[in-house]
Amino acid sequence: MDIKEIRKVIGMMKENDLVEFEIEDQGFRMAIKRDSGREMPYMVSAPTAQPMMMAPQTTMSTMPAGTAVSAPAAEDNEEADWADVKSPIVGTFYRSPTPEADPYVTVGQTVEEDTVLCIIEAMKVMNEIKAEMSGVVRKVLVDNATPVEFDQPLFKIEKD
Repeated sequence: MDIKEIRKVIGMMKENDLVEFEIEDQGFRMAIKRDSGREMPYMVSAPTAQPMMMAPQTTMSTMPAGTAVSAPAAEDNEEADWADVKSPIVGTFYRSPTPEADPYVTVGQTVEEDTVLCIIEAMKVMNEIKAEMSGVVRKVLVDNATPVEFDQPLFKIEKD
């Protein structure tokens, strides 16, 4: 099961208000569970590894009605056409295939939908994360060799 298929499952769960989904196929097992109204915890396991469970995302506290939050106008205008590339899994973020190698992408580089941006190691499996859009890499939001959570923004890409 690839990342696109996992994203489709998560989307279908949201659309159909499902709380739990589980599948096993050729030694790959995936179970997704969520609480109503909260972010989805995420679990994936391989045949030889223990399942890895992700803690729910933290949420912002609620604000009184009528409270407005705004970012600086210059940043809004500059980043209006920028999209986040988010982590589809929990793991360790790596910008290059090996410590000695150049990063997969750099700020200012043009990317296509199938361009590999980074890898995320989860349970000793290296998962390539692709841009899934064409555009220009504008920001790298995560330091190399650091842990990332499910749905955490990794890159900002200015769409074509």
